[in-house]
Amino acid sequence: MNDSPEFCARFSAEVAQLEKAEDVLVLDLRGLAGFTDFFVIATAASERRRRTIVDAVERRIRERVGRKPIHLEGYPAAGWLLADYVDFVVHVFSPESRELYQLEKLWGDAARWYPEPPGADAADAAARTSVTP
Repeated sequence: MNDSPEFCARFSAEVAQLEKAEDVLVLDLRGLAGFTDFFVIATAASERRRRTIVDAVERRIRERVGRKPIHLEGYPAAGWLLADYVDFVVHVFSPESRELYQLEKLWGDAARWYPEPPGADAADAAARTSVTP
């Protein structure tokens, strides 16, 4: 069983994508932040979809690696939810909140990984594997 922070962050991103999250990415913060290793960032337009994504990630991570978040927070109506697993944090934003907080810009030096879209071919997967700004 692989329960490394990197595996969990990537798996969480894949789950979010399967739950119809948009613009999903993982930021590798190792060496850049002292409080976590990875951010998983996703967007969902509706409050219901944001909750569904966070619930699915929580359930699938618990089933796959036996971990639970130490903290859940956010304000669904305000446009963001967060699941904190210490070494990776899952953020699900409304489009407006994602633009407001701009985590990708705040952590602009972080390496990025984009999950493979469902149904993508091998060339698509290779192109999306790891991009360093």
